[in-house]
Amino acid sequence: MQRDHDIIIVGGGMVGAALAARLGQAGRRVGLIERGSAPQAPEGDFDLRISSLNKRSLDFIAASHTDLPLERTCAFRHIEVWNQEGSGHSLFSARDSDLEQFGLFIENVALQHALWQRLEAMPCVTLYTDTTIVSTLAGVDARMVELDSGQTLSAELVVGADGARSQLRELAGIGVLTHDYHQRAMIVNVETALPQQDVSWQCFTPTGPLAMLPLPGHRASLVWYDKEAATQAREALDDDALKAAIEAAFPKRLGGITRVNARASFPIKRQHAKRYTAKRLALIGDAAHVVHPLAGQGLNIGLHDADTLAELILSHTDAGDASALQRFEWQRRLANQAMIAATDSFHHLFTGVKPLRQLGDLSLHLAERLPFAKRMMMQQANGLNPFKWR
Repeated sequence: MQRDHDIIIVGGGMVGAALAARLGQAGRRVGLIERGSAPQAPEGDFDLRISSLNKRSLDFIAASHTDLPLERTCAFRHIEVWNQEGSGHSLFSARDSDLEQFGLFIENVALQHALWQRLEAMPCVTLYTDTTIVSTLAGVDARMVELDSGQTLSAELVVGADGARSQLRELAGIGVLTHDYHQRAMIVNVETALPQQDVSWQCFTPTGPLAMLPLPGHRASLVWYDKEAATQAREALDDDALKAAIEAAFPKRLGGITRVNARASFPIKRQHAKRYTAKRLALIGDAAHVVHPLAGQGLNIGLHDADTLAELILSHTDAGDASALQRFEWQRRLANQAMIAATDSFHHLFTGVKPLRQLGDLSLHLAERLPFAKRMMMQQANGLNPFKWR
């Protein structure tokens, strides 16, 4: 049977585009289906949607020869966490994990645009924009998808990277398990009197963390977790009132805020697909899992999904090989379930009843005093082998 592509990827966001670029770099025929239009290059103020890229994610993107716009990224070499109502404190440094840096903070749109620029230069990649799938059917040696334009495409493997509300996942009949944390995260992009580079920090409070993600120069992305009603009330404040509220609540090390550039909020929920695979189908990124964002690992574990899947695809003649998909399911579900458990534990330890919060405070004390444990945690967070010593 003549197939249109070796692999079809549904969803051209960061994870789907990164997988397409990696496979295209290896010469595989890829079709990328995106509901919207091609992303535009970011200009002016930084976008609210900021993500971290760790060592494994950066290596995966580099493997496709994608050039990141470094002027819109900020490297960080330290991660500092502490407890507001206790004395627990821990500082993680890249050098303690034999790394030059933990990674980069980058605008989602900047990463997506860079990946699409690379895709547009690949002759074996076909981009289908402003369209979506309406049906899918698996055959013996191919899976077909029908687009809303009426066009039908076929491939050895179809990959769902179309987000938390994945249409491909729904069409494949794969259910999800969900949990509502009854919290919202408010993101505020600010300019500060002090430069905010090199270190990312997070202060745990009984109502949720206060976090600072550094951006180039005197810019920072602040994340304020709280109950839904409190967050929505802050969203309604004017810039001066919001500036005053941030300066009163956030640690003094943030320094004075000279400007509030933008703000938005979103509800905090967890979601996990009951399966990652079906016949000649795989789910990656938010289509497979949504984790609590307090560890900043949502994009990274999605890219690790893509990395694992790419390795398996490139090691088999048939991209939809059933044994390869089973291996992908086992490897990534185990890793992602561990991340879900870790973020759940942090959430409950620091926002639960007082005995739990005291235990959380103790855990930070222990982490700071056990260098081997700190190193293992950071190796794991970077997608590296935590048991590899110098």
